[in-house]
Amino acid sequence: MRARIENQVLFIHREDVPEFKKGGSVVRNSYFWALRSIAGRARRGSDWEYESEVWLALARMLMSFTESGYLGYKETVLEFPLSQGEIPSVLRDVATWE
Repeated sequence: MRARIENQVLFIHREDVPEFKKGGSVVRNSYFWALRSIAGRARRGSDWEYESEVWLALARMLMSFTESGYLGYKETVLEFPLSQGEIPSVLRDVATWE
C-alpha cells in the first residue's frame, strides 16, 4: 500500500486501502474494519490517515494479516517513496520503499 508521512500523520493512498464488499471475503472485510477502526480519518475516496499514536497498533495489525497468508503482500505492506527519508522504527517490519 502506497504510504507517506506528513507532520507525524501516516497517509495510505486512497486507491490502496481495502474495500468493504457486502457478501465478500470475511478476511478482507475484517481487514477493512480493523484498519478503519484505528484510522483518524477514513473517508471514501480519500487517503486514510493514522496519527503516530496508533502506529504500533497499525504495525501489529498489518503483521498479523500478513502472517495469516490470506492477503497478498502488497495489500499488507506499506510502501514509502524514497523521498520520504527514513522509515520510522515502529513501522520498519511492515514497510518498504516503492
